[in-house]
Amino acid sequence: MTQEQIGKNKKIKKIIIAILVIIIIGIIAYIANNYIVLDKNKNTNLVINNKNVTSNLKKDILIQDQEIYISKQDLGNFFDKYIYEDTKNNQIVTTYDTKIAAISLEENEININGTNKNTDAHAIEKDDVIYIPIQELEDVYGIEIKYIENSKVLTIDSTSREQKKGIITKDVAVKSSTRLISKTVDRAKKGSYVIVVSEENGYTRIRTESGKLGYVKSDKISNIEVVREEIKETKQIEGKVNLVWDYYSEVATAPDRTGVTMDGVNVVSPAFFYLDSDGILRENIGEEGKEYINWAHSNGYKVWPMVQNAGEGMLSVTSEIMNDYNKREELINKIVKACVKYKLDGINIDFENMKQEDKDMYSRFIIELTPRIKEEGLVVSVDVTAPDGAETWSMCFDRHVIGDVADYIVFMAYDQYGASSNKAGTTAGYNWVELSLKKFLETEEIESEKIILAIPLYTRLWTEDSSGKMVKQSTIAIKNIENIVPDGVEKQWKEDLKQYYIEYQDGTYTKKMWIEDETSLKEKISLITNYNLGGVASWEKGMETEDFWTFLKEELAK
Repeated sequence: MTQEQIGKNKKIKKIIIAILVIIIIGIIAYIANNYIVLDKNKNTNLVINNKNVTSNLKKDILIQDQEIYISKQDLGNFFDKYIYEDTKNNQIVTTYDTKIAAISLEENEININGTNKNTDAHAIEKDDVIYIPIQELEDVYGIEIKYIENSKVLTIDSTSREQKKGIITKDVAVKSSTRLISKTVDRAKKGSYVIVVSEENGYTRIRTESGKLGYVKSDKISNIEVVREEIKETKQIEGKVNLVWDYYSEVATAPDRTGVTMDGVNVVSPAFFYLDSDGILRENIGEEGKEYINWAHSNGYKVWPMVQNAGEGMLSVTSEIMNDYNKREELINKIVKACVKYKLDGINIDFENMKQEDKDMYSRFIIELTPRIKEEGLVVSVDVTAPDGAETWSMCFDRHVIGDVADYIVFMAYDQYGASSNKAGTTAGYNWVELSLKKFLETEEIESEKIILAIPLYTRLWTEDSSGKMVKQSTIAIKNIENIVPDGVEKQWKEDLKQYYIEYQDGTYTKKMWIEDETSLKEKISLITNYNLGGVASWEKGMETEDFWTFLKEELAK
């Protein structure tokens, strides 16, 4: 055989091999598109918002007596990470957006936002696992549930999300991917409705009537339309919050602010509510308070009153409420009713001096309060101290949880050296404030836009004797500092604190003051912009200088 014949034979072999490869690929593609057995679910598959999350289930879904049960652990994973077993009342408490529900482990009943209703099933315990009938929580989680028995698929869709549907125009295999060769997960018949998930490169991802997720060519679907619009949450305050506390004691009446305006302020927080020594919510509103609300609203200010636990003996009183679901619920009901009665815009929870061991239960209070307040379209803000400090002053807050749940967490960035200090020092040094903020953001992992930085409109004048022992301290409003400091006293700039310091003799005593003024406050306010915080709060109304509000507005806008 000549070399020329050998070359021709090699070419013919290559052509034959190429043809065989093409034929084999075609056969595989044909089989893949037509004869591969569809997925068969051994256990119930769970599809949430068009995503198959079955592999994430910690426990199997139970279906018995026509009820569908999902474990408490899985509900915590998918819907409410703060889901809670109230062992005292033998119930499961779950919260979501604007709803809080307590479902019994004994009786066919559920309480949703303070209203009891009968149910077809209750939570059960099986093999030391708590399971909850998911159908009873449709209104709580804002979901639509459908169980497709033939395919053993449970679909759950959030009613706040957009949903599109389309019609299949030709019998078609639904593929697991857009690749040429991919397995068939379902078949959709001509004229059937499918949920349209997404579109990409000529393919459309769909959910079939069997609940299966896959791809078809886009030209096989028509009449795509939005059947449910997305519900978007709107913020009450657009831009930065500029809040001022308007404090007055429970024995005083609300101040008359007629004719008063505060440039740039958009929220006022008067001292309307407090817990008494018996743990009962008291209000200090009266006719003066109603006039205050009218004044605020007429000037465009939102009203987020304080709810305080101030006073002697409140450590144990607060602890008792926090550790009892029924007492927490009673307090929450009273707060909500007051908000509705007085047409308030939000609430400012200012609980201080609490036990460190009650940290988680105080978080439960905020977790359970927030949906009730949000149901009324109102705002929840919660005051907390700096992350490091005394057990009852600082360690009693879980800032991560509070910051996650509430609309705003208010960092009271003052009293670095406070009234109880036995050592003279600054009220709010810049370095201390910034370091604390970084802990909020990095350690506590709180969204920056949820943090309101609270600044002091006061400082302290410290008095020491000749031995250097601190004798007394007094609070000085920034508007009065110039009247307090004697003429000729030299100011020293402290770069780390970013404020002026003065020291002078008064007889045998030494006076010390770390000055809060527009210079020092400007530096602290700059942190709001630098860290993209949610806004500012000022403690308190009446301590400010004449042009302070305009100054604050301008600095906040930078």
